[in-house]
Amino acid sequence: MIVASILNTKGRDVYSVGAEMSVRDAARFLCEQGVGAAIVLNGHGGPAGVFSERDVLIAVAEQGGRALSRTVAELMTADVLTCTPEDTVDQVMSIMTDNRVRHLPVVAGSVVVGVVSIGDVVKSRIAEAETEASALKAYIASG
Repeated sequence: MIVASILNTKGRDVYSVGAEMSVRDAARFLCEQGVGAAIVLNGHGGPAGVFSERDVLIAVAEQGGRALSRTVAELMTADVLTCTPEDTVDQVMSIMTDNRVRHLPVVAGSVVVGVVSIGDVVKSRIAEAETEASALKAYIASG
């Protein structure tokens, strides 16, 4: 299975926050949207950073409440790992596992066209395994 298949199933919504937004407002946005990360887009629709729950947690642990008045740009992960719609689920799982990230912007050309999470990847792997198991059972039953 490829990333495009995941996006076709889950949708291509890209939740984004501005680089100059306060951490407090960005954290509120994550909560309101029920997502663990938002993409910070550059002026051309490409990824400038990823702002996640983890970024908030680390900042509050290190700086206390004053971290909430900082900007997203100060705390976001600026070294953005991405994938493409053509990447396989195995490739994406490897990137996520090797780099300990839970969200990857999906980039086509230089524009973010979706986001996949570790939950999306696991769900697709489970569906794939169930399909294979059903096919094997049908094969065995017919033989």
